[in-house]
Amino acid sequence: MITTNNQSIIFPNLINQIKEIDQTNHKYDLLQPIRQWLDEIAINNYQLAKLIAKLIPAQCPFERDILIFGRKIAHIPPMCKLNPLYEQFVGLRFRALCYLVDECGEDIQSYC
Repeated sequence: MITTNNQSIIFPNLINQIKEIDQTNHKYDLLQPIRQWLDEIAINNYQLAKLIAKLIPAQCPFERDILIFGRKIAHIPPMCKLNPLYEQFVGLRFRALCYLVDECGEDIQSYC
């Protein structure tokens, strides 16, 4: 307990009040509506499925090995997982590929 100008401040009570406020305030995820929209896209069009399969890469295009004189000196890790919508894009691509195989009977080797 600290006394300042005849006022008493009790730190444990203040900390408990702050914890209660943090538990009652729910943080709103600004990207949740976009995530939900991407998850709800139904693939039922051949051209749309083909476009999605071509636009969304199968693996991260930024991952690289840096070679000098044939020796690996550094590795740039895949940065795609830092994308907050990564899971939704991978799921969308997967649904497009499944549509192309199951409904259209197309060979998807060229998309992988």
